[in-house]
Amino acid sequence: MAEQTQHPTPHIVIIGCGFGGLEAAKVFKGKAVRVTLMDRTNHHLFQPLLYQVATAGLAAPTISAPIRNLFRQQLNVTTLLGDVRSMDANAKQISFVQPGSDVQHTLSFDHLIVAAGATHSYFGNDAWEQHAPGLKTLQDAMALRRKILMAFEAAEAEEDAARREALLTFVVIGAGPTGVEMAGTMAEIARHTLPGEFRRIDPASAKVILLEGGSRVLQAMPENLSEKALKQLAALGVDVRLNAKVTQIDAQGIEVQNLAAKQALEGKTAASWEETCASSYQIHSKTVIWAAGVAASPLGKQLAQSTGCELDRAGRVKVLPDLSLPNAPHISVIGDMASLMREVAGQSVPVPGVSPAAKQMGRCAAANVLRRMQGQSTQAFRYADYGNLATIGRNAAVVDLATPLGALRFSGKLAWLFWLFAHIYFLIGFRNRFVVLADWTTAYLSFSRSARVVAEADLNKG
Repeated sequence: MAEQTQHPTPHIVIIGCGFGGLEAAKVFKGKAVRVTLMDRTNHHLFQPLLYQVATAGLAAPTISAPIRNLFRQQLNVTTLLGDVRSMDANAKQISFVQPGSDVQHTLSFDHLIVAAGATHSYFGNDAWEQHAPGLKTLQDAMALRRKILMAFEAAEAEEDAARREALLTFVVIGAGPTGVEMAGTMAEIARHTLPGEFRRIDPASAKVILLEGGSRVLQAMPENLSEKALKQLAALGVDVRLNAKVTQIDAQGIEVQNLAAKQALEGKTAASWEETCASSYQIHSKTVIWAAGVAASPLGKQLAQSTGCELDRAGRVKVLPDLSLPNAPHISVIGDMASLMREVAGQSVPVPGVSPAAKQMGRCAAANVLRRMQGQSTQAFRYADYGNLATIGRNAAVVDLATPLGALRFSGKLAWLFWLFAHIYFLIGFRNRFVVLADWTTAYLSFSRSARVVAEADLNKG
């Protein structure tokens, strides 16, 4: 269904209502423009707390909000539920379908802001996804929650010791913020939430293994904070294995190569069989979670085909300093889809794929659209780095803040409290803030988790 009429008011289409798209749409409030905000889902998702839904700490509605409700008062915004299938930069049109339908719709635009986010990257091993799901959407979180809780239920009924051990072995691949938070929370579930509720198994005997291909956890943080995070994970009972490269994942578990042992063997003309075996090993597990890599939305490839723009190795679109495309200034790309370098201490490093960067990009791209409409020059994007923070578990977190007086770094309970209130502050809506604070307070006092119910329909899938 094509647009039927032409309208003199400039039409701006924003694809994606994550942090970047949401901020971009807000900039146009009160402006003489028409904005169409399109997303594959009907909600904005606060992704930093998505792991809390996956680990039964929070219910899905507490970290999400209906997009239509968010823009109820912004009358120049129209919300459409749609999945973009193609783009034509020259004709200034996109083609999309709605969920459950194959009917193609066409939407014309004067300016386009693409903020479609990222998806999982298995580094060319896409077959691993069915055995090691990732965490990007509410659907992912609900599926992981079922998988984790059902593993304990299956272990309670399992008579075979080896199969029971595999059911009670949980592996998280990737020690970035998501992997660290998942591993720490799963260890808390096993050791503090579930004990006393089972009769045939001891949930505290469950193994939580965190695999990282690099030499330290939280590699985006300073080395001293990485070391503190490692110690806090160990105190929670997480088995952290560094320099561990996953080489195979299947229904039985994973195969891991010990990169440190492999490096030690290099140069030896004749390694013993025992030494060779020591460089690789298997982990039998029925619950493997992927947190090791991300790739830009496939829309990046469509933009490359339509505009001739370049992509980096992760499929991100290489944008100009003002976030527009070289051959299509009416198209801007922001957030996890954008590849842009910045200077830090004399070195060129990429703008990180984090929510503060996406928000800042959204505001910058929208402001530049307004400048173009007024015949003004656009401004280059300048990323304000406020630092990083990650929670590990109860009373355990690390914080690296950028302040005018220099970096402020701390860990432990104070960092955990800072992380907690920072996330509550940035949640969408007063109700969500109140409910999350209440749930976390209850969980802290009782070790309980409020969202452990799994629907009967889901049980039948297990």
